[in-house]
Order: sequence, then C-alpha cells, then structure tokens
Amino acid sequence: MTASKDAIKTDWIDPEDAPELDDAWFAQADHYRGETLIRRGRPKGAEKVSTTIRFDADILAAFKHAGPGWQTRMNQALRDWLAKNAA
Repeated sequence: MTASKDAIKTDWIDPEDAPELDDAWFAQADHYRGETLIRRGRPKGAEKVSTTIRFDADILAAFKHAGPGWQTRMNQALRDWLAKNAA
C-alpha cells in the first residue's frame, strides 16, 4: 500500500457523520490540472542556503518588529549593501 495508514483514518463511520466540506477544507486541498498536481505555496526561486549567524539583538528586533517577511527584508538589505560595496 502506498498511502500512509494515518492519512486514511477517520473519526466517523456513517457518511452522514462526515464533516462538511467548507471553504477552509478546499483551501487546503490539492489542486490538479488534468493529472498534474499543482503545487501550493511559494514558487521555487533562487536557491536558499540555511546557515547560522549572530546579529545584535536590537538589529534583529528592528527587522522582526516590521512584521512577517523580516528574513526577506534582511536578505535584501544585505544584497543592497553588496551592490554598493562591490569591489
């Protein structure tokens, strides 16, 4: 069997007890175009590399305070610095 047993377990037996398929359920559903699965989420872009780096607490707090996307903004700030200081 290719499917995970956990993926097919249900808390209901009678079809009348099945949960209603609402907008939230459809938002999480897989989308297909023909037989091709259309991936959800962010499209693949430039390859990102995971690393560990240390910043002063106030610098990190300032980027995080601006809300979601702080890592992208920090990446852009570093990219801008590189553009101005390229040798």
